[in-house]
Amino acid sequence: MAKRENINEVVQNEFDESVVAVNRSAKVVKGGKNFSFGALVVVGDHNGRVGFGYGKANEVSDAIRKGGEVARRNLVTVPMNGQTLPHDIEVKFGGAKVLLRPASAGTGLIAGGAVRAVLELAGVKDVLAKSLGASNAVNVTKATFKAISMLSTRDEVYARRGIEKTVENN
Repeated sequence: MAKRENINEVVQNEFDESVVAVNRSAKVVKGGKNFSFGALVVVGDHNGRVGFGYGKANEVSDAIRKGGEVARRNLVTVPMNGQTLPHDIEVKFGGAKVLLRPASAGTGLIAGGAVRAVLELAGVKDVLAKSLGASNAVNVTKATFKAISMLSTRDEVYARRGIEKTVENN
């Protein structure tokens, strides 16, 4: 049994975790206020795999733990062209709008807030990003994941169109 637990620890430790936002909610009751917390957590391996989760609990630490567990179950793979993205993309989710642009090597990760956390943990090194519209961290994160899911590499597009990859169209 000890070996199985060690394997689970290794699987969980391969991902870095980042808490993007913590929300506090208050319910007014007869004795005062009952607080509950929601935590938006992003996990990634800095190698193209990233996920996010939202956990809710009566304690902040429990909410973060639950969010991390949900994030590990909802991993996606980021298609990359070297250390940047394959193409420009602009996506809207709710009131949040996210613009992602590939950048030349050495530019760095120019992004803010939730978009930065997602791309950093995904392992994207050179990108220009802008969050437009709503600043709600949950919707910005969902818009970023929607953008990531819509990205496709050149090889994927060729395969979809039935074009064979040659030296001329590489």
